[in-house]
Amino acid sequence: MKILSLDSSATCASVCIYDMVEQKVIGEFFINTKLTHSQTLVPMIDALLSSTNTTLEDIDCFAVNTGPGSFTGIRIGVSVVKGMAMALNKPCVSVSTLKSMAYSFIDKNDTIICSCMDARRNQVYNALFLINDGEVTRLCDDRAIQVDCLLQELNAYDKEVVVVGDGAHLCFNSELENKNINLAIDARRYQKASFVALAALENIKNDDLLSAAEIMPTYLRPSQAERERNKKVGES
Repeated sequence: MKILSLDSSATCASVCIYDMVEQKVIGEFFINTKLTHSQTLVPMIDALLSSTNTTLEDIDCFAVNTGPGSFTGIRIGVSVVKGMAMALNKPCVSVSTLKSMAYSFIDKNDTIICSCMDARRNQVYNALFLINDGEVTRLCDDRAIQVDCLLQELNAYDKEVVVVGDGAHLCFNSELENKNINLAIDARRYQKASFVALAALENIKNDDLLSAAEIMPTYLRPSQAERERNKKVGES
């Protein structure tokens, strides 16, 4: 069985084909450019399928980071998955962007992974996960939190904390009292489709699958346009 997974939740974009039987990544493309995801995702999928001698008909399940993240990026990724899954009548898996990032350090033990995405206004989208013996345990819900508040939480932990994600650097612009807190190296810091595939395995095992019509973006707060519209409505 094969999973085609996508991530378009931030500036980076990636696609991956994962073989569930052999438990390995067959192929993965990752880019970090200024091009929009509408320009890059579909060409990357086509190139990946061609490079791995795979067809869309060979794919058994589609997985995608559905949020939090860039409103436009998430919508594009979900829309691409919807289109492929609907055309082939294949199931989908909705993956939390923050949870997928925790799988970048699945080889760690007794370590807290702090997933952070830049949410602007001195906030990050964040969740905490404990990695132990190859298992990922969620310690809190996905949330939007002030950087200062998150730092207070992290300083209280007495075990290793690794901060990942495109907002990880924000937690290192302030003084950290806890010397157990480390910034992930660049190769493991950012969202990747292979991590989406690993996170999706738990959903597939639990038969937590969605149809193309059911999979939707997951936002933690309204977009800027929605906030402005609501503000105007409240003033009228």
